[in-house]
Amino acid sequence: MSRTVLAIDIGSTKICAIIAQIENDGSISITGAGTTKAQGLKRGSITNIELASRSIETAVEDAKRVAGSDVKSAIVSISGAYTKSLNSNGIVNIQTKEISFKEIERVMHTSLYNANIPNEYEVLHALPFNFKVDDQDFIEDPLGMNASRLEVETHIITTQKSNLNNLKKAVLGAGVEVENIVLNSYASSIATLNEDEKELGVAVIDMGGNTSNIAIHSGNSIRYNEFLGVGSNHVTSDLSMALHTPLNVADKVKLTYGSLLTPSNDLIELPVIGDEESTHEVSLDVVHNVIFARVEETLMILAQFIDNSGLKGQIGAGIVLTGGFSKMEGIRDLAIATFGSMPVRLAKPVEMNGLFDNLREAEYSSAIGLVMYSAVAYTPYEIDANKRVRHTNEKPTDNKSIDLTSAQIPVAPSEEDAQEIKMVNLDSSKEKKSDEAGGFSKFWNWATQLF
Repeated sequence: MSRTVLAIDIGSTKICAIIAQIENDGSISITGAGTTKAQGLKRGSITNIELASRSIETAVEDAKRVAGSDVKSAIVSISGAYTKSLNSNGIVNIQTKEISFKEIERVMHTSLYNANIPNEYEVLHALPFNFKVDDQDFIEDPLGMNASRLEVETHIITTQKSNLNNLKKAVLGAGVEVENIVLNSYASSIATLNEDEKELGVAVIDMGGNTSNIAIHSGNSIRYNEFLGVGSNHVTSDLSMALHTPLNVADKVKLTYGSLLTPSNDLIELPVIGDEESTHEVSLDVVHNVIFARVEETLMILAQFIDNSGLKGQIGAGIVLTGGFSKMEGIRDLAIATFGSMPVRLAKPVEMNGLFDNLREAEYSSAIGLVMYSAVAYTPYEIDANKRVRHTNEKPTDNKSIDLTSAQIPVAPSEEDAQEIKMVNLDSSKEKKSDEAGGFSKFWNWATQLF
């Protein structure tokens, strides 16, 4: 029997709601969609709950009208703004000597229990990147294996409780219950990556209107995520200031002449800000230089994020760019130069059945990824925002959490095994690499003052 799902992608510049039918075999058909300009949001977070609720309600009502269905709950995206990530691990003994889903739940919740999560933060995802069965590392799926001990290493993504609660209030204000919440860069990854890229290691960068979100995959899991409060609207602002023209005109200039390829010396006539009856001529070479400077600086910061992740050597498949900002002409060539000749691919969401024609562009990757997440297109195992362990091949448990006070404690290890099965809490305030010396350090300080 099919089920109807509602996905709401809440971005800084637009709200996109999608209604889809998901069949028992996991196939998806889009039945309705609505998009509206985002209000009450800034740099990926809610700044005005009432305005945000109105925007969400408008997009949802448009989707319902097209689909002809009234969905009461939704899976919702959340920006990487105000998120923190950390790694943790867990270990349990297997009394029955065969690993069941219950043991996998237990070891994952143990890793969550061991994590040093700040009080003001709430878990969004706990994603295992290494299962260890006895002495065997990197087991893809431990379910059904014979073992006496199961260990797991997890990447845990958290967000500020206030940020999460404000998002929930905005969605509830639009008359929709929040069924689940997914990090937007995770959703974009689901919609754009293939299995080879995940296995080889890849960095997905979703470049939007006001924000850019990066997630590094290695194996079946996200290993690193980061947020930058810069997007294509900053190009518009730069053009407005540099060309002394109104923002709406600067945006048209960006859309019409925005290119990172060889500039032109042609002249265009633009109104003057504050005196729009007057005009002045501007060279397209100046337009090119302004756009190029902002995009290059944005990519340089994102490249620094990759360096700081400590995972650069594990990104065998290179960089995947998606989001509306990634559509700028010539951005792939500039990205290749900036990221040190890594392979760079421009990605759109995977094809869907149904009313997909208006959703096939890169700016809808996160929204499509939310729908796919509803169809169980996530990592093989994870703990979601509801504290529930999910599994791609097994129905998730109805229990939202496991009582860790009654969980089995591993027996004391022998001296020779002690180092292997030691419980280690990895602090979330892990030291980051210092900034590169020289020109980039100066640029970084300048950029952070701007944003």
